[in-house]
Order: sequence, then C-alpha cells, then structure tokens
Amino acid sequence: MFPRSMLFDKLLPRAWLRFYQKYVDEQAKQEIKDQLLAYDRTLLVADPRRCEPKKFGGPGARARFQKSYR
Repeated sequence: MFPRSMLFDKLLPRAWLRFYQKYVDEQAKQEIKDQLLAYDRTLLVADPRRCEPKKFGGPGARARFQKSYR
C-alpha cells in the first residue's frame, strides 16, 4: 500500500483533475490545474530522476578508486 503522505500528495490532485476532465467542463479543470501547478508543480508532474547503476572501477556510479603512486 502507499504511504498516507503519497496518497494526499500525488493521487488526490490527479484524481480531481481526471474527475473534472470526465464529468465537468474543461475550463474548470484547467483552472484547478493552473492553481495546483502554481502551488506545487510536483503534485502533478512526476520526478524523472532515478538511481544510476554502479559501474566497475569504483565504489559508485561516478566515483573512481583513488590512484596511489606509492
């Protein structure tokens, strides 16, 4: 199940928009969408950042092992 914070942060605003799109007019949906985007853009837009996989030659995705000349 989703955490309660995700339910209120992500699912409810999207559900409101889909309800207004299906059962109410497009102008009211656009007004609500503009208000939500003005308040917080992350309510409607997903965050595309993902964890980059680890690669060889270092402890992480971008970090390399330190070179020692001794």
